[in-house]
Amino acid sequence: MAGTVADLVYWRDTRKSACVFTALMVALLCLLHFSIVSVAAYVSLAALSVTVSLRVYSKVLQAIHRGEGKNPFQAQIDADLGLPKEQLEHLTERVVFYVTSGTKSLQRLFLVDDMVESIKFAFFFYILTYVGAVFNGLTLLILGVISAFTFPLLYRQHQAQIDQYVGLVRNQLSNLRAKMLSKLPTAKAKAE
Repeated sequence: MAGTVADLVYWRDTRKSACVFTALMVALLCLLHFSIVSVAAYVSLAALSVTVSLRVYSKVLQAIHRGEGKNPFQAQIDADLGLPKEQLEHLTERVVFYVTSGTKSLQRLFLVDDMVESIKFAFFFYILTYVGAVFNGLTLLILGVISAFTFPLLYRQHQAQIDQYVGLVRNQLSNLRAKMLSKLPTAKAKAE
């Protein structure tokens, strides 16, 4: 799964990446302007229009004796969509593990098991209030999709330059941290 996602965001197969990116953006932009019920209804109507049209076309071909008239979707109808028992058990165990560990983490954070962690959690939500005041959730999701399909490709194309600038920033930050730490004991000595 991770390999498939990496192939998509690095645009290794341009056609597939373009289709996924376009489909995601169209879906998100539709959700931005219409309710999810309307979007689901329109997508379902479009899919049904295509499948009914193809089925009618096959019936017409049968009526004029140019086709067999069988359902063009028979292979999909006959396909087995069930999961093997072992795979289903494995997926169920993983879902239960993630739900349980997530619930335990939320319980620890909200019920203040560790004061520092709960304060960090509260600060995170405080920052989110400002982000929520500026951005809609769907806008953040759209920006995330655009970033996911843009930044990895840009990094791969300009990796040497980006690494050079990141190295400069890291050096500046480490120098600043060293200066701050070197001044810290002198500030304590002056206070005494």
